[in-house]
Amino acid sequence: MFVLELTYTAPLERIDAALEEHIAWLDAHYASGVFIASGRKQPRDGGIILAVGEDRGKMAEITASDPFVVAGVCEYEITEFVMTKTAPALDAYRQQLP
Repeated sequence: MFVLELTYTAPLERIDAALEEHIAWLDAHYASGVFIASGRKQPRDGGIILAVGEDRGKMAEITASDPFVVAGVCEYEITEFVMTKTAPALDAYRQQLP
């Protein structure tokens, strides 16, 4: 499991200019089953995505393809974690410690 934290590096006007493409990119990764939750940070200086996967390199490839990154308006921090406890709605994503 990964937390993908994006931080805006440009004014909101530039973020908003790339927002439609970013949303389409999000939708594609939801459809593939990789993303399970996302949203803006408050205050609006970036966002958070919860992603399913076992390969940090693949997460780096995915984040590099974000239209926000391509437009040069954000940077990502990728944090991997083992999700051992969940609400019932997320039971399918629960992991066992190695």
